[in-house]
Amino acid sequence: MHTLWTLRSHGMDSELLQTVYRAVIIAKLLYASSARWGFTTASDRQRLEASLRRAQRSGLYSTDKPTLTQLAEDADNTQFHTVIYSGHHVLHSILPERTNYTCNLRSRTYNFKLSSQHDDRNFIHRMLFANYSDISNSF
Repeated sequence: MHTLWTLRSHGMDSELLQTVYRAVIIAKLLYASSARWGFTTASDRQRLEASLRRAQRSGLYSTDKPTLTQLAEDADNTQFHTVIYSGHHVLHSILPERTNYTCNLRSRTYNFKLSSQHDDRNFIHRMLFANYSDISNSF
């Protein structure tokens, strides 16, 4: 942050400061978020979002940009699609086996066999059950 204030004091444009903030600070906050996000508590996430709100008040992060939670979820989705569709990805080998159901009663995002036990801290389990937790929370 000190470097950003130095850049601001030397007259850097606000839009460029926001670009630098996203490229440096947001990138550091999201580094390996797919692996770490499941281990964060609600208070951890609130502190991270609070740092983003401070940056918004300072003019370093635009209010129309996504929250850190949304950015982490987008990064998870991108990473998971890479794991699924790239057979050479290191995580591809730990995916559960695919199902071969011919009868589709309900549309599923992925055709993997789901176990009855899952851990939201585990990236693969979190992503496989992401749509199902949204469905079960709506009832």
